[in-house]
Amino acid sequence: MFDQLFFGYCALMITTSGILAISLRNPVHCVLMVLVLFFHMAGLYLTLQAEFLAAVQIIVYAGAILVLYLFVLFLVSIRQELQLDAFIPNPWVGRIIAVGLGAGLIYVIPAFTLGEKGAWPLAAIEELTHTKALGQELFTTSLLPFEIAGLILLVALIGGLVLARREEVGSVVNEGDAVPQGNAQGKDQEVVS
Repeated sequence: MFDQLFFGYCALMITTSGILAISLRNPVHCVLMVLVLFFHMAGLYLTLQAEFLAAVQIIVYAGAILVLYLFVLFLVSIRQELQLDAFIPNPWVGRIIAVGLGAGLIYVIPAFTLGEKGAWPLAAIEELTHTKALGQELFTTSLLPFEIAGLILLVALIGGLVLARREEVGSVVNEGDAVPQGNAQGKDQEVVS
């Protein structure tokens, strides 16, 4: 009974905070709603006895990803962004599109079928624990996709650093340029004393 009530609470909070995250006007409040969403998703993972996923949800998503979002928010001029015209001029058009996508998803749900069972039976997972089974699967069978994902993230990180780097205009002094006399005299005086 408690599991069902806890699931209902988490599902309600995830839905509510998700809707608030896309509908609030203040971007910092939107990020805080996403933080609430991530914590409740971690709670759902705990009900599924997936402690590792719950810890990763809190550490990686609630910690690192939201800090990245906040850095982006503080680097972007929010006042200029809020004055831009909306992508869809009428909000009802967006709402109709969202309802249509939701109806399409509900229509497709009955066609969903479970796939093949994995190589890990439930008894083997209970014996090893979820974290060890996930680690063995990740670093043996799925090692190449794991390394490719790491390489893609590295390329994205380098690209972000290149894009974020700002060029200093006029800061480079050519060798033939004259040094102002005030600076040269100040340096000579420091050396003498």
